[in-house]
Amino acid sequence: MNIQVISFNCLLKSKAGQVISSTFNRDVLNSTENQTSALNGLAKGLQNLKKGEKRTIPLSAEEAYGLYDPKKIILFPRSRLAKNIKVGEYISVVTKSGYQHDYKVIQLHKDMVSLDGNHPLAGQDLIFEIETLDARDATHDEISASSNVFSTQLLH
Repeated sequence: MNIQVISFNCLLKSKAGQVISSTFNRDVLNSTENQTSALNGLAKGLQNLKKGEKRTIPLSAEEAYGLYDPKKIILFPRSRLAKNIKVGEYISVVTKSGYQHDYKVIQLHKDMVSLDGNHPLAGQDLIFEIETLDARDATHDEISASSNVFSTQLLH
């Protein structure tokens, strides 16, 4: 498999054409090997790019950030959070197993808070418009040293 280091501009749109974000991504190691995480569909769509090439890569919700999962909404004790917490803000919670997870506060109750652990773009079909600024084969050293592959670098 051809693993590349790519730099590109990315315009992210909803299926209806609404612009969600615009990013510049520099020196991203793009590989689909051993990838099961979000945006693997995008990593596949970016394979074998050439400098100056433009691509439109449509992704279904499943290929992008996954389907919206109501099971990712949890109740959390309000006493374990900041007193001034507000609906709509994002917080990080360390789980019992020691993992940090980001949640959006969706509702405040008397003693509990409803938190949504879905990615903000979960459940949405997305369109990535890519303009390649640079693309080259990755060196053996870059591949060996990298723990920062594409799907963890490009998060809108």
